[in-house]
Amino acid sequence: MFALGLLTIVALAGLGWAGAPPIAEQPLDVPQQVVQTQKPQVCAHTLLENEVEAVKILRSLEMTRELGAATIVQFFPWAYVESRQGHYDWARADSILRLARLQGLRIIARLGLTPGWARPTGTTLTFLPDAAFAAFADYAAAFAARYATDIQHIIIWNEPNLSAEWGFQPADPARYARLLAVSYARIKQVNPAAVVLAGALAPTLEKAGSSVGLNELDFLEALYKQGAGDHFDALAVHTYGFRAPPEAPPQPERLNFRRVELLREVMVNNGDSHKTIHITESGWNDHPRWLHAVRPSQRAAYTIRAYQYAEAHWDWLEALCIWALRYPVDLRGYPDGYTLINAEFLAKPVYYELKAYARGWSVGEALWLPAPDTG
Repeated sequence: MFALGLLTIVALAGLGWAGAPPIAEQPLDVPQQVVQTQKPQVCAHTLLENEVEAVKILRSLEMTRELGAATIVQFFPWAYVESRQGHYDWARADSILRLARLQGLRIIARLGLTPGWARPTGTTLTFLPDAAFAAFADYAAAFAARYATDIQHIIIWNEPNLSAEWGFQPADPARYARLLAVSYARIKQVNPAAVVLAGALAPTLEKAGSSVGLNELDFLEALYKQGAGDHFDALAVHTYGFRAPPEAPPQPERLNFRRVELLREVMVNNGDSHKTIHITESGWNDHPRWLHAVRPSQRAAYTIRAYQYAEAHWDWLEALCIWALRYPVDLRGYPDGYTLINAEFLAKPVYYELKAYARGWSVGEALWLPAPDTG
């Protein structure tokens, strides 16, 4: 089964992935803010790479801070930065980073998408040939060096256990292990303090030989057999609840929130108990006409209970990031059921519930009687 985050990103592809849209001039008067939170694991996955107006980037980040999330996951596409070989255009990344810093937010960076010059004509942006591994690693190193002061966590590629994330080439653990190895070495050369994350692995039940991909448990085990454990510092994982409550126990043939515990077992069995896990996509969907959705009230309750469960049981978890804060436009389909706020910046009930949890408020205080937000 395809990871839901992937399907949403594919839907967003028409918003500018052939090249970064130009960004409006930075707001000049943005005061420094500090995130007020009692739950440091709360995190939101933002989609700012396709925003045209800087004011919308700013508002998204303001609402993230107001939520009480101290961390965001943000995509920095290689295809945007190095659309011409050897020429890095950091304007968009600089803009996002500057505004996130002013809101007091920490960034987990995800790197991916292949520029046209690095892949065969007619292939998709996710097609990464072996011959381009070194060029991608050069980009990862340039990114790690430029943002060493502000960004410590870097995810190499996205959902490598799905064929769609390889331009519909087979999802091959050996290939991803090689990409990790060359990227890890280059990043550590320029920024030894960087935390390189493998993944982020997608939840799927696909078996070996599937044209869709390979389930993440077998994929991770295969990575270790390839020696990839020496080439990542932490693991990034996607885990969704679907219709099950967050407390539902994990099983190899079941997709649910606690499935991440099975990945943790693989790590421990391979001597990596000292490494942390970052859940960089998670959540429930409340679209009214989707088979795998839940009611809005269930979504809000399940989301809070998921954080409470993680806090009580997962001492190896560093961040639990909700997919997704907001899309640049409403997609008019089931993916909209994953957002915390809509394209017009209207917050959904789950946003207020999560805000109350993160900031230690009552629900009524977050929804009806918000205190003046001084940062």
